[in-house]
Amino acid sequence: MIAAQIVTLMDCYPKIYFACHTRHVQDRETDQRLSAHQASILDHLDELDPTSMLALAGHMGVTASTMSLTVDRLVRAGYVSRDRDVVDARKVALRLTKDGARVKERKSVLDRELVSAMLGRMKPRDRATGLAGLQMLAKAAAEFVESRRFKELTRRIA
Repeated sequence: MIAAQIVTLMDCYPKIYFACHTRHVQDRETDQRLSAHQASILDHLDELDPTSMLALAGHMGVTASTMSLTVDRLVRAGYVSRDRDVVDARKVALRLTKDGARVKERKSVLDRELVSAMLGRMKPRDRATGLAGLQMLAKAAAEFVESRRFKELTRRIA
C-alpha cells in the first residue's frame, strides 16, 4: 500500500512545483532580478560561515569555473562577498552580504500569484481537503527532519 502512495506523492509533487515554482527572484529594494539558479546559490551560503567555491560547485554539480562565473555576477550585484581563505590563500571563501541575506530570507520557492491561480481552479471543498492533506504532509516532514532516521539517510546520500 505505501509503495503506491510513494508513487502518487512522487508523481504529484513535481506537477505542483512545475506549475507554481518561482522562475526568478525580484529584489524589491534594488529592482534586480536573480535567476532561480542564482537564488539557489544564495540558499547555500551564509553570512558568517564561509563556503568554499569548490565545495559549492561540487554540491551543485557544476565545475568550479562555471560556479565562478555565476558567483562573479552575484558579487557584482552585491549579494555575495568573495575573500581568500585566512588559513589557505589558494581557497576562496564565499559569504552572503547583508543584501544577499535579505534576498535569501524574503524569497519563496513558490510564486504566490501562480499558487493563487492554481488554487482558484479548484472547488472550495476540494481545495480545503487538499490543503488539509498538505498540512498533514508538512507536519510529517517537519517531524521527520528532526528525527535520527532523517539524519542517517541524508548523511548516506550526501
